[in-house]
Amino acid sequence: MKSAIKKSDFVLAPYMKSNNLKASCQILNTVVPYICLWFLAFKAAAISVFLLPPIMVLMTLFSGRCFSLMHDCGHYSLFSSKKVNRIMGFLLGIINAIPQYPWSRGHAYHHKHNGNWDMYRGPSALISTEKFAALSPFSKKMYQLLRHPLMLFPGGFFYLIIKPRLALILGTTGFIRHIFACLNQDFGIGLSGIIASYKSKHWYTTAEFWDLLFNNICVVGSWIYLSNLLGFGFFWSVYSIVMTCSAAIFICIFFVQHNFEGSYAHKAEGWDYILGAIEGSSYLKLPTILNWFSADIAYHNIHHLSERIPNYNLRACHNANIHLLANSKSLTIRDIPDCFQFILWDAASDSLQSIKLFQQQEEIPFSNVAN
Repeated sequence: MKSAIKKSDFVLAPYMKSNNLKASCQILNTVVPYICLWFLAFKAAAISVFLLPPIMVLMTLFSGRCFSLMHDCGHYSLFSSKKVNRIMGFLLGIINAIPQYPWSRGHAYHHKHNGNWDMYRGPSALISTEKFAALSPFSKKMYQLLRHPLMLFPGGFFYLIIKPRLALILGTTGFIRHIFACLNQDFGIGLSGIIASYKSKHWYTTAEFWDLLFNNICVVGSWIYLSNLLGFGFFWSVYSIVMTCSAAIFICIFFVQHNFEGSYAHKAEGWDYILGAIEGSSYLKLPTILNWFSADIAYHNIHHLSERIPNYNLRACHNANIHLLANSKSLTIRDIPDCFQFILWDAASDSLQSIKLFQQQEEIPFSNVAN
């Protein structure tokens, strides 16, 4: 099924122009307050720990905004210069404790295949109804448990704090094993031959490796420095909570903007990019203050139509094209819990299915036999 609407029907080009002044202001009004809040939290903790919670809430929100701006840099949309986007993206990646360049390349794959569930099924590694039906009862329960909304918190901690460090360690260990394997087969292969023949699942290009390496050096170095400056206990107590909650929030937002009732979830055959953007991405209605902290990523359908539109132009672009978005799903905060039911892909109907509904359907044949 192809979309009756073409990309050329949308007015996108005027909104794809980056504004360096707006981008610079966004960096300043995000990073500077975030740093100041760390200083304020340190001073407040010396008076009373009960002063920390409201400060940490603000820190979490500003941390999430840092991630959203890093996301724009990955699309080369925040600034007009590709080089400036790369530099600023790297710096924001240090704040977010995640290597920006490898992350952005993986995110670009998502944009390329959004709505094509043969190619991309989100960060939660969702499976088809057919595979779910073949699981053992214990595996089914584990599948549901690992995708429960509360798992966003340990998942968020792993995603930012552990995963980038683990990727470097495992990838480097694999490379060392590869060196010995190559030398064992051909002692004269040379370093260039060894490097060229090594393929890691933790990075795909040399540029990704260097970004991963330098990000880890900067992040771990900042951890050591700030632990000594602020005190190990204070720093890690605040940092781990802020990063965990920040990651949980943006993973949640990303999830519900693609996993919802009626979301476009097609096979590769017959998949349509425009339908993937319009019907496979939602518009999440958030309060104005939360739109600011999330850098208007709630206008996700427009973002998927053109990732080169910077966040500060998304709302205007959405309003200019709203007459073409009638089939786009609108969600509110109240709808978010229901979205976490849609964690199965039914390839036969090209749709996402509620796990409760699927389990009820599985029980029907057995009840019929009993009758």
